[in-house]
Amino acid sequence: MAKISYLQAIHQALDYEMGQDESVFVLGEDVGKKGGVFKVTAGLQEKYGALRCLDTPLAESNIVGTSIGAAMMGKRPVAEIQFADYILPATNQILSEAAKIRYRSNNDWNCPIVIRAPFGGGIHGALYHSQSVETIFASTPGLKVVVPSTPADAKGLLISAIRDNDPVLFFEHKKAYRLLKEEVPEGDHTVPIGKADIKREGDDITVITYGLCVNYALQAAERLSKDGYEAEILDLRTIYPLDKESIIKAASKTGKVLLVTEDNLEGSIISEVAAIIAENCLYDLDAPIMRLAGPDVPSMPYAPPMEDFFMINPDKIEAKMKELAEH
Repeated sequence: MAKISYLQAIHQALDYEMGQDESVFVLGEDVGKKGGVFKVTAGLQEKYGALRCLDTPLAESNIVGTSIGAAMMGKRPVAEIQFADYILPATNQILSEAAKIRYRSNNDWNCPIVIRAPFGGGIHGALYHSQSVETIFASTPGLKVVVPSTPADAKGLLISAIRDNDPVLFFEHKKAYRLLKEEVPEGDHTVPIGKADIKREGDDITVITYGLCVNYALQAAERLSKDGYEAEILDLRTIYPLDKESIIKAASKTGKVLLVTEDNLEGSIISEVAAIIAENCLYDLDAPIMRLAGPDVPSMPYAPPMEDFFMINPDKIEAKMKELAEH
């Protein structure tokens, strides 16, 4: 297996599925000749032609609306939203149309679209290039919301998303694009949507998180092991619908749970995870559920010291882990 980056793994998944299925096509702003703002789609237009790697106007509602229409005609569009912050003008198309087509047609129609969107901070993108907007979509039945944390998962989950018959939102942490590298299976590699994954075994505390924070939690866990505490790391991978069975099992195993997200604390994905644990694991807990998240401020600051203050990192996770372990 070749060792490739998170970005290359996503590119490989798109290339593989476009090669396997002629109904798969890519559309978005500058995804063609430019290859996308992060170069995820580089070379796809040259290989598959302008009709399967389409540059669109700067209009996100149009990108998603066109994708829904194409899906109705038997295609499998993969729409790229240049930054997740820009997805908001398309929210009505996603929540009111794509999510409800199967239900309102009594199962006669479905909507096999994938919407890829880079999210998160840590690259000095500031106000409109760093937001975590996944929670907006993670309470709408009819949608699936995926956030891979490793290159292998990114490739496997994207192939699964493209083959899924329902709309999938695929959030990619932009800081992970070139930061994370590992060996990724070549060819037909899939990862099931809806299944969380234990990234590290441990008996003392459980950390539940997703996206780039998984990598930070793994770094923190290795440091904490020098103090004699072993942390179990559960990667949610799919944040809607949540894998409740794995969450309950992981929380009950150690009785001490830390939940981590880069999103604002209140109303975040981990708030729902905390509710699941409180509802199902109350008598298994040996400590209050702890949460570590971005502060409840309107957006990511631009100034590097302020961005560092906002962002989750291994130091912050290690400190919370130790506090929980010693409770």
